[in-house]
Amino acid sequence: MSIILLGVNHKSAPVEVREKLSMSKPRIKANADLVKNMQSLDGMAILSTCNRTEFYFSAPNHYKAKTEVENWLSAYSGLDLEEMTKYLYIFEDRAAVRHLFEVVGGLDSMILGESQIQGQVQDAYNLALECGFSNSIINTLFMTALSVGKRVRTETYIDRQPVSISSTAVELAKNELGSLEGKSVLILGAGETSELAARHLVSNGISGVIVANRTYAKAQKLANEFGGSAAKLSEFLDYLPDADIVISCTSSPRYVVEKEILAPVVSARKQPLMLIDIAVPRDIDPAVAELDNVILYDIDDLQNQVEQNLESRRKEAVKAQAIIEQEVDNFFYWVDTLAVVPTIIRLRAQAERIKKEEVERAVHRIDDITPREQRIIEQLAHSIINRWLHKPIVNLKTLAGENEDRFDCYIRAFNDLLDLDEESEV
Repeated sequence: MSIILLGVNHKSAPVEVREKLSMSKPRIKANADLVKNMQSLDGMAILSTCNRTEFYFSAPNHYKAKTEVENWLSAYSGLDLEEMTKYLYIFEDRAAVRHLFEVVGGLDSMILGESQIQGQVQDAYNLALECGFSNSIINTLFMTALSVGKRVRTETYIDRQPVSISSTAVELAKNELGSLEGKSVLILGAGETSELAARHLVSNGISGVIVANRTYAKAQKLANEFGGSAAKLSEFLDYLPDADIVISCTSSPRYVVEKEILAPVVSARKQPLMLIDIAVPRDIDPAVAELDNVILYDIDDLQNQVEQNLESRRKEAVKAQAIIEQEVDNFFYWVDTLAVVPTIIRLRAQAERIKKEEVERAVHRIDDITPREQRIIEQLAHSIINRWLHKPIVNLKTLAGENEDRFDCYIRAFNDLLDLDEESEV
């Protein structure tokens, strides 16, 4: 039995290839019967996100399974088979399992350590169950993967440090001002970066949002998303006295906030004013930092912090990789023990047959045996059999997990010694 991964991601294929191989939930459901009817597969799960589409499947013959899945994907996507395979990566067994664990742990993401993938792997597993094309191997693989993802995020700090400009801006604000609960922000500009910053701020407790923009309608639209107020950019000074944080990201070719116009405002304040300039070219005159009661960060400051945070995540990734290697070993210990299950079943069947025969023989030799006495004999026989079976079963599982190369020899000898091959015919 092999576990195979066949997929494409942001590193192996351009977006025009990825989008053709992408599979939404409805499209996976529409292809469920086709997947279930693939003769070479025992089970499959499909993980499809904006950055990757990956097919995890178990099969007795990896070559036949790989070929059947590739042909299906070529027909599904409309891509020429030979051209498509240039972009596919294929991993088998340990490499396939390791890759899934790295994916769910955030080690293979565009943003190292991102946590959204945990939910996406959960969705892929749920969908495989719903569509009925999973099996015990794939079930255990994905349940283990989800456990690995949680363990990585619990035992390391790989997802703790922000690595986007907007989230880093919020983190710096918290470092400088403490809790953001009840504080207010004035946002200059209403573009995508401003929206991301506002979203992060509100999720961290900011209660007042004012958006100032040259186009008032855009300011109003963004402010409405967060229950805030809108203003024209030319009027932003009127709102400065009540703001704790100013985030500026306009497309102005010249400074929007200058030292001379800001000085009277900050001199009248008791609390510090934090200014975060995300714009290029800069919106805020660097001379503003000379004013008392002002904290100023520009885009370079933020980028430096992002790099520090990324380096921190890279260090945590080393710890995460060690966890993953341990979990890969544990998973394949379980896989190896599956090979011993038929032998254990035959061993138990033999023991149960012998127990039944001997109990019946003993009962027939005792005159006027009571039901209570018969139960005692049966319980005694059951206890003896279980105690006798315990050690051989434990040792068989240990041999399966630790002596993979010689296990076939061990299992044949064990079966021959106890005539277990004959047991299935009894």
